[in-house]
Amino acid sequence: MVRSMRTAGLAVIAAMVAAGCAAGSGAATAPAPGATAPTVPTAASRTPGTSSPPATPASGVEAVLAGMSTGEKVGQLFMPVLYGPAADTVSGENRARFGVDTPAGMIAKYRPGGVILFPWAENVKNVGQLVALTNGLQQASPEIPLLIGADQENGQVSRLAPLVTKLPGASVIGSTGDPSLARRAAEATGAELRALGVNLDFAPVADVNVNPRNPVIGPRAYGSDPKKVAPMVAAAVRGFHDAGVAATAKHFPGHGDTNVDSHSGLPVIRHSRSQWEKLDAPPFAAAIGEDVDMIMSAHVVMPRLDPSGDPATLSKPILTGLLRQKLGFDGVVSTDALDMEGVRKKYGDGEVAVRAVLAGADLLLMPPDYRKAHAAVLAAVESGRISAERLDESVRRLLTLKAARGILRKAPVADPAEAERTLRSAEHRALASLINRRAR
Repeated sequence: MVRSMRTAGLAVIAAMVAAGCAAGSGAATAPAPGATAPTVPTAASRTPGTSSPPATPASGVEAVLAGMSTGEKVGQLFMPVLYGPAADTVSGENRARFGVDTPAGMIAKYRPGGVILFPWAENVKNVGQLVALTNGLQQASPEIPLLIGADQENGQVSRLAPLVTKLPGASVIGSTGDPSLARRAAEATGAELRALGVNLDFAPVADVNVNPRNPVIGPRAYGSDPKKVAPMVAAAVRGFHDAGVAATAKHFPGHGDTNVDSHSGLPVIRHSRSQWEKLDAPPFAAAIGEDVDMIMSAHVVMPRLDPSGDPATLSKPILTGLLRQKLGFDGVVSTDALDMEGVRKKYGDGEVAVRAVLAGADLLLMPPDYRKAHAAVLAAVESGRISAERLDESVRRLLTLKAARGILRKAPVADPAEAERTLRSAEHRALASLINRRAR
């Protein structure tokens, strides 16, 4: 039922795009005038041997779900930043934010679904240290392994620099006009992340950067033409999957036409529904066509898609209505970081977390007051404001993602020697040089 809804949603979007877009690993061209627009590929139309996630044994997911307490389910919804270079590092930040001294202690106390790594949290020092950290974090969560994520877009946003290969950012890759290079770059990035014990990348950016004054997207996007951006995004998703790493298309419903940074303010985008369908939606539809694991919401207001004035992260008409029902996405919806000012304008940090879940989000990223957000969501579940069925929907999607990436039952153990061989390899450096040579 969900799959058929998803296929129908993709077909609708494909029909809306006059010139269409081809999703996949090879170069794509717009159809000639009068030609039939190619449709975004769906799971049903994909041929064997492509990079889609392996089939998930639903019974395995359901067995894990059935054995979880309400508190454990609520924990799965959260992805915080933990402080320190090792799982057993004592940090005042951890004590202040979580009431425990170490990352391992926080995981044991709250059972989060994952963690996200940042240099400013002292998580990224060197290859051996980072491998030991990710292995230690997984050891602290033996029942259900963690999603360990990073913002590794390459280019302007490269949280694991200088450990990883310096690959070009999206705008440079987009300028080549060759989606196969987007796929190869994502596969190289994914291979390096996986070698470090990172199993989720918050990439690729699926925004169409049509506003030259955009202060937050700019070169992070593949370009300003949705017919060219969409095949790049689809190819990148496939590349991450080739490497066995989960991919995230961001920032839904589109952050490309803003002149306000949602880190510090609340952007308003006045695209009509028709404009959104033609300009913003195609790259996300293309990502869905490649079975993207996760889609991240944007802290932007689109009053012609939802007149409430709430940002998309808190908008049920956008996250559930457009993303779930219109585009047919059945994977994980992540919020953008909840410590950004764009989502904190109207509600307190606890209420924001609750409203995000009610809107359709599954993963609550970086709440600024973790204990308040966690308590608010737990209280909303216990009161029935968030139903048990709604909670299970999100947890089921998160567990299904973990199963699809092979980390539901047991997390892989990263090997520092293998990481040293994989990171900054001659092959990956040659790929970076090739992309730069072909850039226009």
